[in-house]
Amino acid sequence: MTLEPLRRGTVVLDGKTYLIGNWKCNKGLDQVYSWFDTFARCFQPVAGLEVLIAPPMIWLGQCRDYIAEKNIAGLGLVAQDLSPFPSGSYTGAVSADMIKGIARFALVGHSERRRYFHETSQDVTNKVSEAEDAGITPVVCVDKAYAMSQLVALNALNGERMIIAYCPTGTLAYREPESIESVTEAVSFLSGIVAGQPIVYGGAITAGNSRRYRDVDGLSGLFVGAASLDAEEFCRICRNFSV
Repeated sequence: MTLEPLRRGTVVLDGKTYLIGNWKCNKGLDQVYSWFDTFARCFQPVAGLEVLIAPPMIWLGQCRDYIAEKNIAGLGLVAQDLSPFPSGSYTGAVSADMIKGIARFALVGHSERRRYFHETSQDVTNKVSEAEDAGITPVVCVDKAYAMSQLVALNALNGERMIIAYCPTGTLAYREPESIESVTEAVSFLSGIVAGQPIVYGGAITAGNSRRYRDVDGLSGLFVGAASLDAEEFCRICRNFSV
């Protein structure tokens, strides 16, 4: 199959670098507050660096309020998911319209959502559409091996704001970061599909290996999993990737 680049313009989102931390299904509220207390002490904002945290959905509102209370500049929020449907009779769902006043970004299509919740490429397309209609920037997670099927349906959308998170499932499974060469190849491949959209890499990122990815051509940032649970470790990643 030959896939034309997504028709979304050619401008990277504000020309920024993105560091996105995904807490997944971790942390009670006391741990959330403790994380932000530590992060506020060690984090120094950097011009052009957008630092984002994806806490569990239940804590999004508290995180927004605590970030404001602690006056943590340069830190934003990402919803870990959103409904493929608008607001209405969808018990248990959280719509994009409910999220938009709290988080400016939302994860879509993460491999764990696909694996454990059986989400399809059509679900991903619907979620991207809902996010963009609400003014939320979707962070679309893809694996190079399945990028065509994961992204082909998005060609029908007309939005212009999207971040692509390259998250190879093998890397996530074995906790082994990909080589610079492999990431460079994947970024080049994905750039041919999603022309002009920022691409971030996620896969066993730590403070110890984050610096090596700074010079990957076309890479706009990192998508951090387990290491983002430790505020000091996440601060070190921010420093290493931005300096």
